[in-house]
Amino acid sequence: MERETSGMRAVVDWSAALWSGIISGTVFYLLNIFLVPFVNGGNSWTIIRYLASPVLGESILPPPATFNIQALIVSIICTLILAIIFTVIVSYVLHRGGLILGIVGGALFGLALYFINFNTLTILVPWLYALSSPVMMVTHIVFGILAGGLYEAFEVEEYELREN
Repeated sequence: MERETSGMRAVVDWSAALWSGIISGTVFYLLNIFLVPFVNGGNSWTIIRYLASPVLGESILPPPATFNIQALIVSIICTLILAIIFTVIVSYVLHRGGLILGIVGGALFGLALYFINFNTLTILVPWLYALSSPVMMVTHIVFGILAGGLYEAFEVEEYELREN
């Protein structure tokens, strides 16, 4: 669906991108801390510690996987910052495509993020490879679907003059 009119071009709604990132990141975080341990075993604190480990280091991981306020705060902040950044990317790339493209494109973006995270990023943070699983792939795809779909749902159409 083409939204551009002659001499005009659609602009990204940064407010919609921000809120879509916050909501998508929150859902992604909650799915990971509850669904991953439910399917793969373990507990939520293990996932929280893993999500915080790129910042806090591998030393946060050894047992016991119990309450740790530092890991909780760092994991939430990191997840939300990355979610907003990734949602801004999705929004910028897909903002002219409509809801269906936002959802489908977002799903593909989420899948790409999964493969980037677990096949390249783990070169720098090798202990994260332990989280690689089908359920983690699903949470990344759900993140992408929400990021793209919510952006398109929240977006207020604005146009600016095209510079020739």
